[in-house]
Amino acid sequence: MNNLTEKLEKKQFLERDEFKWLLENNTPELRADLSNRAQRVSGETFGKGVYVRGLIEFSNYCKNDCYYCGIRQGNEAAHRYRLSEEEILDCCALGYDLGFRTFVLQGGEDPGFSDEQMAALIKKIRAGYPDCAITLSLGERPREVYAAFYAAGANRYLLRHETASAEHYRKLHPRELLLENRKACLQDLKAIGFQVGTGFMVGSPHQTVDNLVADLLFIKELNPQMIGIGPFIPHQHTPYKDAKAGTLEETLLLISILRLMLPKALIPATTALGTIDPNGRELGILAGANVVMPNLSPVAVRKDYSLYDNKICTGDEAAECRVCLSKRMEGIGYEILTHRGDYPQE
Repeated sequence: MNNLTEKLEKKQFLERDEFKWLLENNTPELRADLSNRAQRVSGETFGKGVYVRGLIEFSNYCKNDCYYCGIRQGNEAAHRYRLSEEEILDCCALGYDLGFRTFVLQGGEDPGFSDEQMAALIKKIRAGYPDCAITLSLGERPREVYAAFYAAGANRYLLRHETASAEHYRKLHPRELLLENRKACLQDLKAIGFQVGTGFMVGSPHQTVDNLVADLLFIKELNPQMIGIGPFIPHQHTPYKDAKAGTLEETLLLISILRLMLPKALIPATTALGTIDPNGRELGILAGANVVMPNLSPVAVRKDYSLYDNKICTGDEAAECRVCLSKRMEGIGYEILTHRGDYPQE
């Protein structure tokens, strides 16, 4: 055990079977060892700082029908909403006053919000907040659209690959969605100049240990600036409503492995972690994560951006409760940092 975790900390490449061993032998002792090493490695670059991002979930319309997602097109029970440009700009104003210097615009692949509208909105945010980073999470788009968003002033783009196995991808997505297209989008984003984030669900339906190893190897090869992982949580209005959820223990193990693999990556302790365990985000930070993303969306729509059941959307998740979040981080020896928190340059 110590041999493999030590290799990881020394940035030595692990073989496929070594990653597999770590995942198949997920004991409290192994997690503690990896967590201690991950904290040490994270501390060398980030100290005890945790970056905060203001999340704006501006639309829950989506043209896709992914089998695990609560805002899938086929979910007729979803209460749909789409924020106006004015409402989105109001969220930014609120966030800026609260000290946020990164805005994350996230939505389904919404055909009712055109690429031209999005580019114009990005320009307005960039003009109004020149000292802030703008992160987009808008799914798969043509390269020229990504380039237009970048030219308008966006800095970062989050696009989880979800699984690096084509066979597994097919079990999670309808036929028209292809893993090769997802990977091509990530390469386009990198080539354009975005700080790029990818990631996957832990414990998604039909996932095997070999699938997770493939995810780790893909992320190592892609070398993204951001990595978002969280436990799969089923949604009652999807084909996988009765599937077993991912576990806190496996997610924490993988956060630590990813921190050791990519020491400078920006890794969030996700809302999903906080949903499956009241202390999930704190445990994520202690496992090596260094970002939290409280919600700036209007309170009235937060419950409608429901990717999975029982999502936390009030209290500490609300951006207005930044004081609470700061206290929670201070309780584990960390502090909230409100500057942009860009990927550290070499």
